[in-house]
Amino acid sequence: MPPLDTHLFDLSRVIQLAIAPVFLLTAIATLINVLIARLARAVDRRRILEEHIMQYDEERRGQAAFELRMLHRRVVLILWAVALAVLAALMVCLLIGTAFAGAYVSLDLSRPVAVLFIAAMLALTGCLLLFLREISISALSARQTVSPQAAREALK
Repeated sequence: MPPLDTHLFDLSRVIQLAIAPVFLLTAIATLINVLIARLARAVDRRRILEEHIMQYDEERRGQAAFELRMLHRRVVLILWAVALAVLAALMVCLLIGTAFAGAYVSLDLSRPVAVLFIAAMLALTGCLLLFLREISISALSARQTVSPQAAREALK
């Protein structure tokens, strides 16, 4: 049986190597939080428009219908971005678990760890690209929305 010092050294090395993925996991969780907040705002705005669309005049109704289409596109993009972020987080969790398992098993698990890391980075990159697209749609459609003041006036 190997000395206890060797096991402690191996374990401390694995813990040191697992720190970076844990920070990555924290960043992904923060990104998911931002995405969910944007999703909630888009859904709330959609509900308000759907509730009042029949009370608008014809021109405002057309603007509201356009905005509803933009909101639908944003919601779909956000849902896909969240799914990719969660997938990236799961890959990071598996990476950490595989790294710890590699410390106790006499198998070389460096390839599975590398594959998990690459897969996590690909999923995270996809998430960020979808997030960027959603932000651009949001910024472009912000000028074309039914303004709250105009909506209130139309309801009078």
